[in-house]
Amino acid sequence: MATTRIPPKAERGKLFYFFVWTCLVLALLCVCLVLAVVLLGSSLSACRETTSDASSSTTVPAVRNTSMKSVQKSAPKPWETDYHLPSATDPIHYDIFLHPDLSNLTFSGKVTITIRVKNPRSFLLVNAKYLDIYETRLTGPVAPDNEGEERAKAGEVREIDIGEAFEYKPNEFWVVVIKNNTELQPGIYSLHLQFRGSLSGKIVGFYSSTYTDSKTQEKRRIATSKFQPTYARQAYPCFDEPGFKSTFKVRLVRPRDGYIALSNMEYKTHADDSPEAGLTTVEFMESVPMVTYLSCFIVADFERLQPVTVSQGFPFSVYSTPAQVNKTKYGLEVGVKITEYYIQYFGVPYPLPKLDLAAIPDFVSGAMEHWGLVTFREVNLLYQEGVSSTGNKQRVAMVIAHELAHMWFGNLVTLKWWDDLWLNEGFASYVEYKGVDHAHPDWQILDQFLIDDLHPALILDASLTSHPIVQTVGHPDEITEIFDTISYSKGASVIRMLEDFLGDEEFKNGITSFLNHFKFANAVTQDLWNELQVVGKDVNITHVMDTWTRQMGYPVVTVTRGQNGAITLEQKRFLSDPDANTTNSSPYGYKWDIPITYITSQSKAVKRTWLLSEDTSLQIEIPHSVTWIKINCKQKGYYRVNYDDQNWEKLIELMKNDLTALSIPDRAHLLDDIFSLAEARLVSYHLAMNMTRYLAAEMEYIPWRVASTKFNTLNRLLISSPSYGKFRKYVQSLVLNTYKKVTMAVSDDDSHVLRLLRPMVVGLACHVGVPECIDEAVAVFKKWITNATSVPKPHPDLRSIVYSCGMRLGGSEEDWNTMWNLYLNETDAQERTKLLHGLAHSSEPWILQRYIQLAKFESNVRSQDFFSVLSYISQNPIGVSIVWDFIRDEWQYLVERFSLNDRYLGRLIPTVTKSFTSEVKLREMEIFFKDYPDAGAGKAARSQALDHVRKNIKWLSQHKKTLEDWLDAV
Repeated sequence: MATTRIPPKAERGKLFYFFVWTCLVLALLCVCLVLAVVLLGSSLSACRETTSDASSSTTVPAVRNTSMKSVQKSAPKPWETDYHLPSATDPIHYDIFLHPDLSNLTFSGKVTITIRVKNPRSFLLVNAKYLDIYETRLTGPVAPDNEGEERAKAGEVREIDIGEAFEYKPNEFWVVVIKNNTELQPGIYSLHLQFRGSLSGKIVGFYSSTYTDSKTQEKRRIATSKFQPTYARQAYPCFDEPGFKSTFKVRLVRPRDGYIALSNMEYKTHADDSPEAGLTTVEFMESVPMVTYLSCFIVADFERLQPVTVSQGFPFSVYSTPAQVNKTKYGLEVGVKITEYYIQYFGVPYPLPKLDLAAIPDFVSGAMEHWGLVTFREVNLLYQEGVSSTGNKQRVAMVIAHELAHMWFGNLVTLKWWDDLWLNEGFASYVEYKGVDHAHPDWQILDQFLIDDLHPALILDASLTSHPIVQTVGHPDEITEIFDTISYSKGASVIRMLEDFLGDEEFKNGITSFLNHFKFANAVTQDLWNELQVVGKDVNITHVMDTWTRQMGYPVVTVTRGQNGAITLEQKRFLSDPDANTTNSSPYGYKWDIPITYITSQSKAVKRTWLLSEDTSLQIEIPHSVTWIKINCKQKGYYRVNYDDQNWEKLIELMKNDLTALSIPDRAHLLDDIFSLAEARLVSYHLAMNMTRYLAAEMEYIPWRVASTKFNTLNRLLISSPSYGKFRKYVQSLVLNTYKKVTMAVSDDDSHVLRLLRPMVVGLACHVGVPECIDEAVAVFKKWITNATSVPKPHPDLRSIVYSCGMRLGGSEEDWNTMWNLYLNETDAQERTKLLHGLAHSSEPWILQRYIQLAKFESNVRSQDFFSVLSYISQNPIGVSIVWDFIRDEWQYLVERFSLNDRYLGRLIPTVTKSFTSEVKLREMEIFFKDYPDAGAGKAARSQALDHVRKNIKWLSQHKKTLEDWLDAV
């Protein structure tokens, strides 16, 4: 058998130490393993908690490992990554209580938002900005136990524990996270919020407006609101996006005596001495479904004339400050006429039980279509014979018509997101002309569309700084920025073109179908095309209109006549600078489906055809005996037309020899096109200037408005030219005959259109130095300014001309001070505007500097008018550099006062710099924009300003000599 070997004593000692060390190492490894398991378990638990906290996110944050040198960041929360509210929650109803404190200029309130949760989620988001939300509660349906279903039907709810509620400022959210990240199951919940805010220092959201009582000279305060596009969140926490429609129940607190409360719906009941003595809580009827930006709250001492009952059976009222209530008469009359017309035209009843208009002393926009309670800047609603001008009257009618059109198009049917803003604004900007034409068929208002909407849109849209009608927007600054000429005027222009090729009756029927289909709901552009396609005959509405709404710009149609007499039409993109670097691509290749209309020397009957985007050209057969053809009748199409020289010469000869051969809009169209084509080097300026010779016999307002616009542009560009004096002499020779016929004497028998023509012609005549005009304007000014308390003011139609011309050519410092004091004591908003305009035309730089500093004080010039003052001064050749220096030196002040979100601040820059013609000024602009790169809502406006100045510089190098040669040859 084997024997066991026993180690010697030394070896046994070595083995003992080896065994001990092995045990120690194993023990240490066991301890490390236990610690690792504990740490791993803790990390996994933290990971599970984080994942649950962001239950709607698919991204799981990485586990944090403290032994690593670099630590990975947690994944962003859902409210940090998107400006949009989640579509998984829908607001159903708002119960709003607001208590404005007019003494302390604060407000408090509470809101209960009934929310439908569609998918399980562990948090809720609402919009909120500049609010102190100090209480947040959430209630929901009873858990489905044995009797839960019956209890739920009875409306019983339970409190839901909230883990945290906080503001996430970058995206303007109030975030409510459920405790322990418990998921809310689909169902109906109520979010209860109490909050405080300020009424002062702003004119958007819920804010205070002030005015001076003309009898007591006491400062009076009111509380009012302006919420479009993203300002309702400054008044109450809400789902502040157009895609969410809800019903509203509103209670407003007002002082018990001397004040009224107004909201979208009619009055229901009130409780005196509530919530405390001296106060009254007013409750309104529950609203129809609408979006937050249409809600409106007013607490004011306003009054109204007797309401008028519209044929449908609801009352129509106009409110104003007590001293101005008589100025609401015209707005009441024209508003009722237009409302009656819209009810008939749209074929859809007005959906609310009342309709109020209100003139607000401080209002940032021209007006706002709050449903059932439309708010206006005073100049756009109030009218008084003998104080207001004919232009003021037309402006009031047009703004009322625009906002009333929104009661259907925008309010009843609302855009889903701001990408389709044009659906609201473009449509209202076109239909307003129909409304006013119904109320005043003698105003030629349908033809005025050319000069007020079409031509301004064509100017902007001919540059690379334009944008498509339909465009993607996200950040609130981007939303504010697109309330511009493209959304309003180009949108209106393509709708006008659509109606023309579709047919008036077919267009109207399609609109009625659209409104009925989407009433109390939301729509996108394609929804409108689908409804119109039903009545669209053989035209593919979507295909045609997408070429106009989803790419920027427009075409010029080139018309040439061949040896055989046939007319050939071709299209290409029109750019005012044909050398511009067109790097932006278009899915349509900058081709359009163009509805062609034309008349000829042999037939005034309008003929129609199409030049399609896929066509290389189009041929029109006309008799050999035809001497001229005129394309785009009454400029209904959104495009320009360029003829061969022979046809241009025939049209010029025709206008000179027979004014009646072409309609008023056709004459205006030819003037506008030929000057725009000359700027783009497609025709010679000789040709354009030759056409102006016919103006010596022109007596119509619309063509003269076009000519005046073109001459004023040339005046700015040629002011440093040796031929500037000859240019002024030439324009004097054209306008003198018309000036002598219209005179400065206003008669009660004058037509509306003549009353518009007179100040335009007088203004042009004085501007280019017609001696008779200057002498008369300065004499009227001097007679009035030296005896302002006893001598009647100039006629309202001529006041702005007399004030500005008189101040520029004959006004002393004493005269300026007199006019300033008259302004400070004036209570009529329209007259105050005329005085502000006149004050801006002093010839003394130091007076203009002082004017700006005085205007900075809210007690002198309301915030809503401050940019107007700067714009007026920049129209003065002496003042333009003063305003430009002010903007650059005090940009931070302007941003702090108005914010970068203010689109009017952004648009100030292209207004002020439009007369710049030098590389030095262009460089100043570039440096300024580099120093202050954050443009906010003025980003596009800056690009447009730079583009315009570059074009001015280029124009001088390319066209100045041509104009000088033509003028030398006259």
